[in-house]
Amino acid sequence: MWRLLGKKWMRDLALGAGLLAMTVALVLYPKEAVASAREGLELCGNVIVPSLFPFFVLSSLVVELGLSGYLGRALEGIMRPLFAVSGACASAFALGFVGGYPVGAKTAIELYEKGMCTKTEAERLLSFCNNSGPAFILGVVGAGVFSSSRVGVLLCLAHAAASVCVGVLFRFYGRSSEKRERRRGPSFEARRFSAAFTNSIKSSALSTLNICAFVVFFTVVIRLLFLTGFLPALAQALGAVFAPLGFSSAQGEQLLTGFLE
Repeated sequence: MWRLLGKKWMRDLALGAGLLAMTVALVLYPKEAVASAREGLELCGNVIVPSLFPFFVLSSLVVELGLSGYLGRALEGIMRPLFAVSGACASAFALGFVGGYPVGAKTAIELYEKGMCTKTEAERLLSFCNNSGPAFILGVVGAGVFSSSRVGVLLCLAHAAASVCVGVLFRFYGRSSEKRERRRGPSFEARRFSAAFTNSIKSSALSTLNICAFVVFFTVVIRLLFLTGFLPALAQALGAVFAPLGFSSAQGEQLLTGFLE
C-alpha cells in the first residue's frame, strides 16, 4: 500500500479522485456549501479579523520602525544565554504572547527578512514564540469553558512556562549549521512613521485575508465531509478501534475535525 502511494502517478490519481469527489459534493449540496461558507465568513468577521488584524499591524510597526533593534540591544543579555537567539527576537517572543496565533510567527519571519536574526535563530524562535494569547486563554477557556478565572490564570501561566521550556530546549537546535552561517547586517533603514504605518496596514490586511480564506475553505470542506458521510464513518471506525479506552465516535468526530483544521 505504502509503495503504491509512494509513486507519483498514484498520488496524482488519489488527488484527482479527491478533487472530483469534492466537486460532486458541491454540486449535490449547494445550499449547505453556501451556508457553511457564510458561517466561515461570520467567524472571520466576529473573531479572526478583530483579534488578529490590530496585532498584525502592531508587530509590523515594531519591525518597520526599527524598534526591534533598540529592544535587541537591551535584551541581548537575556535572550542570547537563555534561548541562543539575538535580542531583537524578544519582540517576536513578547508579541506572540500578547497577540496570540500567529502574530509571533509573523514577527519572527519579518525579523529574518530584515536581517535582524539568522535563519537558524528564526527557526529556534518559531518553536516557542507562536503562542495562544491571554485573551483567548482567560476569556474563552477560563471563563467560557471552565467558568473560572483562576483556572484561566493557571492555564495561562502553564502555557507561558511550557513555551519558555521549549525555547530553552531548542537553544541547542542547529548548532552545526550555525557555525557555517554568517549573520547578515540589517538590510533596512527605519522608515518614517507615515510610510511604516501605510505598509503595515497593507501587509497586515493581506495576511488577515489569507487566514480568512483558509478558514472559509476548510469550513466548507468539513461540512461536505459530514454531509457525504465520510467523516462520520471514519469517526465511527476510529471509535470502534479505541472503544476499550472509552473513546466514542463523537469524540472521534471532534478529533478528526481538529486534525483537519
